[in-house]
Amino acid sequence: MELILQNICFFSLFSNMLFYWFGSSFNWLKNFSKIATKLNYFSFCLLSISITIRWYTSGHFPLSNLYESLVFLSWTVQLAVIQLQNKTNNLIFGVLLTPIILLINLFANFLLPETMQSPTALVPSLQSNWLIMHVTIMILSYGALLVGCILGLCYLVLDVIYAKSTTIENTKNYSEIQNLFDDLSYRTLGVGFPLLTLGIFSGAIWANETWGSYWSWDPKETWALITWFVFAIYLHTRLIKGWKGRKSAIISSVGFVIIWVCYLGVNLIGKGLHSYGWWS
Repeated sequence: MELILQNICFFSLFSNMLFYWFGSSFNWLKNFSKIATKLNYFSFCLLSISITIRWYTSGHFPLSNLYESLVFLSWTVQLAVIQLQNKTNNLIFGVLLTPIILLINLFANFLLPETMQSPTALVPSLQSNWLIMHVTIMILSYGALLVGCILGLCYLVLDVIYAKSTTIENTKNYSEIQNLFDDLSYRTLGVGFPLLTLGIFSGAIWANETWGSYWSWDPKETWALITWFVFAIYLHTRLIKGWKGRKSAIISSVGFVIIWVCYLGVNLIGKGLHSYGWWS
């Protein structure tokens, strides 16, 4: 049943991406835009059901390995698409973010080994109520930060196109979209940073209960701290120095790389206290 749901979910996400792309590219395909919005909710429901079924079959909250966290991350980004589209009534966010959701889902369901996709019993150190709080908050923060960084990257891409624009009308359109990306990138990162902070604090408390130390300079902990500093710099320069636009977008683009190193790279290396349950 779970395998069938995975295939349906992947097909739904792929269809959702296509409808967003075609609906935003051709004015005569306005119905595609409406279908894309409905598919967005449908895909979100499928991901929610998939997480619930894994929770039931495994007997614990499904965030104990890389596969489960990737599914939850795709759910988080899908939720962000819904929120951004509802706020702006603009399809551009579905166009930009649905490919990311699809790639995350593709990696989780078709590239990870089957042994990692199968539900397993929790190792002793993960048998704690802190699992739900710490890992859930961390994945939510990763999702929000990734979305904010992607919007920052899009700002920089438009900045290059804007520089090459030769007409006043195009220049005005690019400027409006850039301002939208800049504002929503800031707002989204403003949500992700407090979540990251809370996730690091909860992880420290959990580590003290499990290993008797709040901080051990584990590779995962170190990169989480680096990630925190990058976005602390982003918010500091934005709020105190008044940076906006290109400068802020450059910092968030650096953050995009750092997040993936922290979330995926460190675990794939398979070293440190956080390597168990992720890659072997």
